[in-house]
This record gives sequence, C-alpha cells and structure tokens, in this order.
Amino acid sequence: MQPQRIVVKLGTSTLTAGTKQLNRQRILEVVQQIAKLQQAGHEMVVVSSGAMAAGRERLGYPEMSRTVPAKQMLSAIGQGRLMHIYSQLFDLFEIVVGQVLLTRDDLGDRARYLNIRDTLTTLLEHRIIPVINENDTTATHEIRVGDNDNLSALVANLLEADLLIILTDMHGLYTADPRTKPDAQLIPMVEQIDEATYALAGGAGTSVGTGGMVTKIQAAHLASRSGVVTVIANGNEPDVLLRVVNGDSIGTRFQPVASHIEGRKRWLLAEKPHGRVTVDAGAARKLLKGGASLLPVGVTRVEGLFERGEPLGVLSPDGKVIAHGLTSYNSVDVGKLCGAQSAKIVDILGYSYGDAVIHRNNLVVLK
Repeated sequence: MQPQRIVVKLGTSTLTAGTKQLNRQRILEVVQQIAKLQQAGHEMVVVSSGAMAAGRERLGYPEMSRTVPAKQMLSAIGQGRLMHIYSQLFDLFEIVVGQVLLTRDDLGDRARYLNIRDTLTTLLEHRIIPVINENDTTATHEIRVGDNDNLSALVANLLEADLLIILTDMHGLYTADPRTKPDAQLIPMVEQIDEATYALAGGAGTSVGTGGMVTKIQAAHLASRSGVVTVIANGNEPDVLLRVVNGDSIGTRFQPVASHIEGRKRWLLAEKPHGRVTVDAGAARKLLKGGASLLPVGVTRVEGLFERGEPLGVLSPDGKVIAHGLTSYNSVDVGKLCGAQSAKIVDILGYSYGDAVIHRNNLVVLK
C-alpha cells in the first residue's frame, strides 16, 4: 500500500473509554496503532481532545460552572498533563511528538496559515508526530473553531492529507439514533453529504465531549471538499486504525467530492468569510458548473462590511452557501455594482479593479 498522510482525531470518549478520567491503557492501544502505521511509512498527525478532562482529573473532579473562563482554566491545567501522557507513551516506540495549539484566526490569516503548514510539514519530514488541539486558554468565541472534529478537517485540508479518521464512541453514521432505535442500521458509505445526511446526525454526543455526530458530519463535509477521504469509527474497536487504513469495512466512509485542490483555494475553505453576497439563479448555475467568475450583474444582495481582497461567502437565491472567494471590491463598491454590467463599473465607481466581483482564480465552489 502507498504511504499516506493520515490525520487521526481522538475524541474525549475514546481517550476516557467512556469514563470520566483518561484511560491510559486505551490511549496506549491507540498510540501503538499510530506507531505501527508510522513504521509502515505513513505520515501521522494527531488532533486530540481531552485537555479539559485531564484538567478535571487533576483537580479531583470539582463541581464547576460551565463558563468559558472555567473551561479555559481546565484546559490550561490539562493541556500539559495530556501532552505529558502522549510523550511518555510515544517514547515507548521511540517516537517524538510535538505540541501544536491553534485557533481559527491562525488558520484564517493567509501568512499564518502558510507558516503553520510549513511547521507541520517540517515535523512530518523529521518523523515527528504533531499533536494538535485548539488553543482553548486564549481563544475567544470569535476566533474559536469550536470543536476538534472541525479542527481535524481544517488540518487535513491544510496538509493535503489523504485520509481523516475520526474516532468516537459510535460505530459511525446510522439510519437513526441507535441509542433510541435498536433497529437502526450502520451506513457503511456516504457518496455525497447533503441535508438528509445532516438530518441523520441527531444531537449532541457524550457529556465529557464537545461535539456530537453533527460536528463530525461537518468535518467530513469540509474534508470531502478538500479531496480527503473521511472515516468515522468507534475508538473502542480493536485495531480500529489499522483496519481503516487497510480498507476493511468498518465505520462510515465519506467519499471526497473533489480532487486535491490548489493551495490558495484550499485556504479559502478554511477561512471564515468576512461578508456575504447573494447571487441570482443564472449566476449560481454558472458558478456551480465551474470555471466562471462572479460578475456584478449576477449579484443581488450584499451583507457585512469587508475590504477589497477579503474572503466572502457566495449564496444562491435560496440562501445556501455555494462558494467562497476573495473579493475584488469592498462592500460599499459591491453594493453600488449590484446588477450592473461589467462595462459600467468605471461609470459607476470612477475606477475599476477588473470585470469581476470575484475572479474565478480566487473562487472555490462548494459542491
């Protein structure tokens, strides 16, 4: 088998084996599998939850409020403790690990995005396994990714990974919630993620984690747009990582809807839009077919304040986000240009930055 670049997301439920404390034996089992995969030539990246659980464990499980500062305090205590456990266990296999803490702002800024990519790539070149988590101790609501499921997809996108494996306490995506419907069936393969897929995801997960199946579907959706295969599987299954990489029928596999895309557009998938424009049906059809720029004549509405060169979300008439792109004009200018022919741009504004609101080279379509 060809060596692959693999991102493994470890949920709190996997690290605790369903209890309220970190289960060293279970973590060792997962570490051993990751070590075997690295020894087989694969490049391995870990995105790990569990910092707050480690913090609670260290403090003896006190009754605490659910405020952001309390959670950040637990993360501050637990992050080093969690990393110490990983270091000790990977040392058994003579593997060095490196800690990387990220926020949405780190991935949204183009320069920092590239710097993070270079750092992670250098770690992999030296056979060092990055252990990544959200920087909960400093992140505010505005710059949070919010959960490590989506963070793992952003990392897979950043690194142009071949495979994203999300380990949880569920066997995958079911036709109904197996906790309440005993006749629910596991879905082994999802070719394309749509509204029906999200409807199957249900609500929140365990009390010790921050993400349910919905966030895992969101992660698989982003990864699939980046050309990455995603598998959601039960972290309690024996040799689950080895079996997934071997191609065994385990968990739910989400097929990519796109091949690997060019780096600039890959960053656009990760960046949070600074504003939004709605387009008419004709413009939406042309964008979805691919290869078209967004012209002002097709824009019907502008939302938010943004500057030239900032990322925008592009919405179809029914309100669905169909593309992300870098705008050639600021929000005031785009508002003036709504519905106008490109030939009229200079007449309206007194200057021109080109015929398109978003040029096709700065646009990624979200199929």
